[in-house]
Amino acid sequence: MVAASFAHVRAWVFDLDNTLYPPSARLFAQMQPRITAFVSRTLGISEGEADRLRDTYWLRYGTTLAGLMAEHKVDPTQYLSEVHDLDFSRLEPDPVLADRIRGLPGRKIVFTNGDGPYAARVLAARGLSGCFDAVYGVEHAGYLPKPEQAAFEAVFALDGLSPVEGAMFEDDPRNLAVPHLMGMRTVLVGDEEGEHAHVHHHTSDLSAFLARLV
Repeated sequence: MVAASFAHVRAWVFDLDNTLYPPSARLFAQMQPRITAFVSRTLGISEGEADRLRDTYWLRYGTTLAGLMAEHKVDPTQYLSEVHDLDFSRLEPDPVLADRIRGLPGRKIVFTNGDGPYAARVLAARGLSGCFDAVYGVEHAGYLPKPEQAAFEAVFALDGLSPVEGAMFEDDPRNLAVPHLMGMRTVLVGDEEGEHAHVHHHTSDLSAFLARLV
């Protein structure tokens, strides 16, 4: 029984993008050209080269921003302000998901590689603003992104969260390796195929999965 494997959990940690809303909302489709334009303008390179760097840094560092900071000393606040200036009208409130998150026993938090203000706008558009005890953005981890272990350690220490009593919900399997190592229950959300040794559960429907736990 799935619920039994979460009986010990008192800290529920949720990623934001493509986890608390479906990929069909296509926020990343808005974000990616903004990232490319920022990289092109800031580094004085073509958009084609900027697009290549965007992918390269995402693979190497976990986020494009982390690569820009490490290799070009880019100011993260300007970057985040520009790339998160999005149209959120494609996001719809989900009162059923909200009720299921509220019903989880213990503390509920969001931990995203975006920043806090962006997360607040996404949660508001989804009708989830009142569901969480805390929302942590990349700035709370000193701009270190998931999947770096230091990012998780910083946020969990800030929250006073005990990983062995925690569960982590993520759409990117890379970001579940460290939580698994720290003793968390791990849930991969989305249509990703393939097996991952550090993933305990996989669901394509977060709301339906939570209904099995509450």
